Amino acid sequence: MALDRFINERKTVWQRLEELLQRLDQMTLRRLKRDEVRELGRIYRRTASDLAIARAESRDPRLINYLNSLVIRAHGRIYRADAQGGRRIWNFFARDFPQTFRRTWRYTATTALVFFLFGALSFLATRRDPDFSELADVSPGMRHRIESRIRWWQEINDANQIESTAIFTHNIRVTAYEFALGALLGVGTLFWTAYFGLNTGAIFALTYRAGFGNDLTAFVVGHGVIELSCCFIAGGGGLLIGTAMLMPGNLSRADALKARGMEAVRLAVGASVLLVVAGIIEGFISPQPLSPVIKFSIAVITGLALYSYLLLAGREDGAVSGPDLHSNR
Repeated sequence: MALDRFINERKTVWQRLEELLQRLDQMTLRRLKRDEVRELGRIYRRTASDLAIARAESRDPRLINYLNSLVIRAHGRIYRADAQGGRRIWNFFARDFPQTFRRTWRYTATTALVFFLFGALSFLATRRDPDFSELADVSPGMRHRIESRIRWWQEINDANQIESTAIFTHNIRVTAYEFALGALLGVGTLFWTAYFGLNTGAIFALTYRAGFGNDLTAFVVGHGVIELSCCFIAGGGGLLIGTAMLMPGNLSRADALKARGMEAVRLAVGASVLLVVAGIIEGFISPQPLSPVIKFSIAVITGLALYSYLLLAGREDGAVSGPDLHSNR
């Protein structure tokens, strides 16, 4: 039988990986011999490959759960068990966060698509009929400011530090909602993202109707690339949690929540830290009376820097980054 042959050919490697992990339960990674550390990395990669094969071909839930548990344990010991203090933080941002972003990019892209779809619909509807902004939950005070052509963001210039702190807190709150509402089977995240898109689109449409939409765009663009990206990344984390409950694939729901939950937390933590950069730009640079060319240049530079980091960082470790835990095959 093909499954029996597959297990017989590889079980020695799996057992050896278990032995090394049991030793690591009693010591740190640094205390292993150099050849054992190399062996651990080698058989971890092989076991991760075996897990992918088992998912694609065997459909045996016991084998898949066993290998998945083994790979998760090994990944944790290799990448986190011996990392302390500053090194742990460095490893997280240099490797774990960008690798997790790449593994889960479909969830982030889904959140972005929902935001821009509802944002565009709200913008078009409000441009045609400003009363639609009430359905998009634009407050009466905000509508009055826009109708009065008040550029509210210029008030930030009067108290940069205070406003920057308030902006940062608001951004964290929005991101937290995107993430936490994923516990509502992912529907909460999608609903909040759609609401955020509707509200944003309506505000932009009202300012363009009032004749100063270009000014608002110039204000937002400098920090908007990072800010929106962080919201989408956190929303992707929320969807990871929701899909683990709804579509655990070959894993039990508990195992799926554990695996995808770890990924989701990495996304949320990384996005929250990046929001500090967006808050600083929004509080100290975006309100300044700078040329729109400068602000659009900042948007391009920050966008290139952010996505170069997310798409390229940690690729030298890509071979040992583990299997895709998000397949529902």
